[in-house]
Amino acid sequence: MFLTLAQAAQTGGGTGGGADAGPLGACGGGGGMSSLVFMLLMFAVFWFILIRPQQKRAKEHNAFLTALKKGDDVVTRGGVIGRVTGVQDNLVTLEVQEKVRIRVLKSYIEGRHAGAAPSTGTAAEAKPAVSTDAKS
Repeated sequence: MFLTLAQAAQTGGGTGGGADAGPLGACGGGGGMSSLVFMLLMFAVFWFILIRPQQKRAKEHNAFLTALKKGDDVVTRGGVIGRVTGVQDNLVTLEVQEKVRIRVLKSYIEGRHAGAAPSTGTAAEAKPAVSTDAKS
């Protein structure tokens, strides 16, 4: 009962198109055009802030992956740093340490690594992080 009364009040009580038709009079609308302009404006904002930069980054990453060559230092999405020793269609072989090689999907290569080359793992470089001397 209350629901039908609320609906009747919104539509102007069921009267025809006179002065009682609501605040917009007999023309019936006008907010449609402004909402369309608002939606187009919002789409343009999303396009220039979110979609366009994402597409640009994806295009640059695909160009990077196709230009991979032997000897490049790269980092994977998992954080593994290595030097490219072989490139196939969708696989890349990385040398992560001397004589230690792993195969990674090409799509999981994140980018170039500008840091130091992979460690050779010699005993002179290895230093214990924690002192093993125990004082009683």
